[in-house]
Amino acid sequence: MKIATYRVGGERRVGLVDERGQSVSPFDIPEAEAVRGVLALIDRPTPPRVLSPMPLREAALEAPIPRPRRNIFCVGKNYHEHAKEFAASGFDSSAGAGAVPKHPIIFSKVPECVIAHRDSVVIDSGVSSAVDYEAELGVIIGKGGRGIKAADALAHVWGYTIINDVTARDLQGRYSQWLIGKSQDTFCPMGPWAVTRDEIDLADTKIQCWINGELRQDANTRDLIFDVPTIIETISAGVTLVPGDVIASGTPVGVGIGFKPPKYVVPGDVCRIEISGIGVLENEFREYRA
Repeated sequence: MKIATYRVGGERRVGLVDERGQSVSPFDIPEAEAVRGVLALIDRPTPPRVLSPMPLREAALEAPIPRPRRNIFCVGKNYHEHAKEFAASGFDSSAGAGAVPKHPIIFSKVPECVIAHRDSVVIDSGVSSAVDYEAELGVIIGKGGRGIKAADALAHVWGYTIINDVTARDLQGRYSQWLIGKSQDTFCPMGPWAVTRDEIDLADTKIQCWINGELRQDANTRDLIFDVPTIIETISAGVTLVPGDVIASGTPVGVGIGFKPPKYVVPGDVCRIEISGIGVLENEFREYRA
């Protein structure tokens, strides 16, 4: 199932998107619950009934989880070729341990930087002059737990979405920790909706990213260094995962920092990310205005 969070007439709703992406049918849940987006479904023991559909074009899409409960967990250097391009970039504070990590590199983005499909990503040139894109599969936890074993991990997954792990590379290089460079306002586009876990084959899901129509990233989840079950096992070893947690699973080769010279995004650029089984997440970059 494809589940969208959207607004109609100023009211937030959560609904079921049809297979062709033409209509959305709202779930019968109070607006007080719908404001939490997909979390309203994850927290329910049984699914609510579905009401009459409306044209999707009349809905204003929001991020499936407009404000996650806590920081988004992220995985760094999780595709072999991207690990090599990033280690060679000069911005990798973990490069001393080798290009390809022996264990998952986990960091986070603050929840307030989440924006929706077609919202603008803001570049503040007074803060950063090296803004980059990162197409990623987002994992949404449905059943929490601590000490989750890889063999059991997928039973804890509710579904998936698309995430653009936008990054200020100069800030990432300046500070040994990555949170500031990853958590700038608007630096986590998410959407266009979420899909339930049965929609995605983690052994064969294509991830692509275009900047202004130029294909930059073209990979498959089978190329992950650490697969989703391993990531969940790693994080939950001492950190209790809770329903609604979001994990960005890493980006493949082809980010801007990997080109010589780097191809950073600038105001007016459009980033389009497509993940098979989910859809398309598209955002334009614009200059910050105080």
